[in-house]
Amino acid sequence: MQNDHVYKQIEIVGSSTISSDDAISQAIARASSTLRNLEWFEVMQTRGHVKDGKVAYWQVAIKIGLRLDDAQ
Repeated sequence: MQNDHVYKQIEIVGSSTISSDDAISQAIARASSTLRNLEWFEVMQTRGHVKDGKVAYWQVAIKIGLRLDDAQ
């Protein structure tokens, strides 16, 4: 078993009306439906939309690390 890996990073933005944590979970769930070998994430930016003096929704920009398949 090989322990050395190569990773690719992508940046995506998740959104949620519930919370910033939910925005992260939504982003990861969506990414995992079309990508494989997701290994880690890093929060890059958190922002939101204010409507009538309240948070209407959260947006969280994250980097996701994908482990590239081993050469065969």
